[in-house]
Amino acid sequence: MLAPWSQTELATADLGDERLDARFALLLTRLGERPNLSIPAACKGRAEMEAAYRFFKNERVTFDNVLRPHIDRTLQRLAQERTVLLVQDSTEVDLTRPEQEVLGAGTLDGVRSGFLLQEMQAFTPEGVPLGTVWAEILNRTQGVTHVSKVDRRQRQATPIEEKESLRWLTGMRQARAIAQQQPEVECICVADSEADIYELFAEDRGERPVQWLIRACQNRALQGEATGQLLREQVLATAVLYREELLVRGRVAKTAAEDRARRVNRVTRHAQVEVHATTVTLRPPWRADRRLPPITVNVVLVCEGNPPAGEPPVEWLLVTTLRIDTPEAVRRVVEYYCVRWNIEILFRVLKSGCRIEWRRFEYLERILPCLALYLIVAWRTLFVCRMGRSCPDADCEALFEPSEWKAVWMTVQREKPPKRAPTLSVMVQLVASLGGYIERPESEAGPQTLWIGMQRMYDLAWGWETFGPEAKPMRSRKPKSRR
Repeated sequence: MLAPWSQTELATADLGDERLDARFALLLTRLGERPNLSIPAACKGRAEMEAAYRFFKNERVTFDNVLRPHIDRTLQRLAQERTVLLVQDSTEVDLTRPEQEVLGAGTLDGVRSGFLLQEMQAFTPEGVPLGTVWAEILNRTQGVTHVSKVDRRQRQATPIEEKESLRWLTGMRQARAIAQQQPEVECICVADSEADIYELFAEDRGERPVQWLIRACQNRALQGEATGQLLREQVLATAVLYREELLVRGRVAKTAAEDRARRVNRVTRHAQVEVHATTVTLRPPWRADRRLPPITVNVVLVCEGNPPAGEPPVEWLLVTTLRIDTPEAVRRVVEYYCVRWNIEILFRVLKSGCRIEWRRFEYLERILPCLALYLIVAWRTLFVCRMGRSCPDADCEALFEPSEWKAVWMTVQREKPPKRAPTLSVMVQLVASLGGYIERPESEAGPQTLWIGMQRMYDLAWGWETFGPEAKPMRSRKPKSRR
């Protein structure tokens, strides 16, 4: 039985063969119900497993073709919003396997093999994911040169079109194209400090159908009356607009030798920050192949004055085209940037929940369509999680089937389900409790407990539909007559 949400999501699927389209919908249902299981374990039987591997082997099944119907559906959801944040980020997909090399996979850092996924996910200002609007694969088949071994002048002399950082410019252009297609929707492209590229700032300086908000990593020089001054010092000299308390989430460094300030270990804590804002004109950097214009941008600085001993201070230097003429407008800029963290959660669901790096394919061209399918699964998991917070009083049947919520209700509450479906927030908490979530004051269910709980929910729903009070009577098979 196909999940209704998967049928809706793949309404425009066209892989050139009706049988492939049908297999696509079935696979999205199966892998979506059991995202962290292996493909053989998620499929029902040997025949279905072999059909799944034939699907990913088919030359018509590519990364772009698998993702296309989901993008179409995302654009439909996007068109119903007033403001949409188009958050782009990149993540490494590590395919290092000493026992079995993945043919076609490039290198990540000269030691590990894999590729980069550049993803643009649409979010509402409240953080509800609408889905992928654009994605690109970067595979370093020719190796990679460490940044420290490349002279700074040499990097500046290399055209942007010959650098990996072109992917950020491509993402901005995709965001602009979406904004032009949806003129009634305010589209804002949001990115982290990797997108601090002057060529990106200089894109489309006339009419700007797409706004942008980027965290700066370079303390750039200023133009005009502020010549000789630097960006951070200029905005820090302005008056404090307001003070705020932020929750700083902890993190664990990927390696023990990590010494970069933004990658080292950090504990979860609350930080008291001050917010400044101003408008500046940036002095263009030197480029060998072109002359870049000066750019006037708005800047918001969020900084922590007195961090705890041993902890690096919180500081966001945000460059944007959004308005900053009132404290409320500045606060909106900071809130929009906070939504960017949700794409990091999406990547965590993709890697830890869907275990994309553990899929045992021998060829890269078979992993990529599998990655596209699991991107849809990861979005769905995060979507359910966020909808429970953004629309807590909505009817849960907006996302869950009757057999799903009734089976979960009886399992968790130990009583017959009510005649009226519970609210979405209640249902999400019930599902998360199946995944180990324990309700506490001021705590909310996270995606990890939710993806574990949803797997159990699908099994319970199957039992409800097969053996529950509303199950259809089974037809008895007539014994074969013996001659």
